[in-house]
Amino acid sequence: MRLYCNYAGENGIASLKVEHLDGDEWKNLELDTMTPGFLIFTYAVFTCQHMFLRANANERNLQLASSNGRIMIDAAPDWKIEKLHVAFDVALKSGTPTADDIEYITERMQQCPVSKNLGEIPDTQTELLFA
Repeated sequence: MRLYCNYAGENGIASLKVEHLDGDEWKNLELDTMTPGFLIFTYAVFTCQHMFLRANANERNLQLASSNGRIMIDAAPDWKIEKLHVAFDVALKSGTPTADDIEYITERMQQCPVSKNLGEIPDTQTELLFA
């Protein structure tokens, strides 16, 4: 899954586009009663981490202009998650992040309510890059 977001105000969402990979093709994510549950679950993890990125960047006086995000979740045949990789490339409107800011925001992203309820995952990675 991937997202493209533009921000306004104090890191509020001005526009958001989320796509998911269907075979070899990227398609817009359309949530409805026919959306597979695991796809909704993946979106829940992704949007929770995105919310914590926005909120904690704002707390550190980093105003976001735009971001590109990616999430990859691999599961075993019994649907137990084996891999969770999340990455955001962020363009700033204002502010200069320190290494401490990036570490803090990344740690907070992993503490979002959805992520905290995932249990132990053997392979997790959270990447946050500011341009």
